[in-house]
Amino acid sequence: MGKEHSGRTAKQMIRVHVICEGQTEEMFVKEILSGFFSSRGICLIPTLIGKPGHKGGNFKFDRLFTDVRARLLGDKTSYCTTFFDFYGLPENFPGKKEALDRLTLQDKVQCVLGKMSDKLREELGDEPLRRFIPYIQMYEFEGLLFSAPDGLARAIYEPQLETKFQTIRSKFATPEEINNDPQKAPSKRIKALFSEYDKPIHGSLAAMEIGLNIIRMECQIFSRWLTQIENLKEITERI
Repeated sequence: MGKEHSGRTAKQMIRVHVICEGQTEEMFVKEILSGFFSSRGICLIPTLIGKPGHKGGNFKFDRLFTDVRARLLGDKTSYCTTFFDFYGLPENFPGKKEALDRLTLQDKVQCVLGKMSDKLREELGDEPLRRFIPYIQMYEFEGLLFSAPDGLARAIYEPQLETKFQTIRSKFATPEEINNDPQKAPSKRIKALFSEYDKPIHGSLAAMEIGLNIIRMECQIFSRWLTQIENLKEITERI
């Protein structure tokens, strides 16, 4: 009886495929986001972009298209979203060049998300794209960790770095604005102060230490993405 009940519950859960840029994002989904959404009846299924063995990093739009098509057309009752950094997008990625000329962070985000979705819609049509939630992390995953400089410092067992992390954070209106620059991207700033920084391991440890609620309060673009996924439950129940 118990197994049958759990089986029905699993089938009723909304499935969301999360195409991740790299191991850092994949681990964050597994360790932080999956439990949060599971309790809300939503199952996140993270996978790395591209072929098996690919470790993430710079990628081509063709790889993304192949993965999105496989998720949306191969699992027609599920949804699909993306989780990769603006900083790491290749220059020819849809909307990247145009976004660099936009003045506000929100305009930059909407430019890339709109162009990416338009390009996918050209190839796949309108109907599958109704189940697609585009997202790009501004400017890099590690920006989220500056939501609480004290938590970041504790997570890497370097409490003396709190002040330096706070100094970085204080220069920007939000952690998501810590910038798109080869030497000043969030992970580069952390690495400059803590050379042993390991993106997947320390990234997840810091996120757990800080807590999802604080990250969402500090990072509104990121929070809106999670809200879109949360709202799938309500949308599905209305259908």
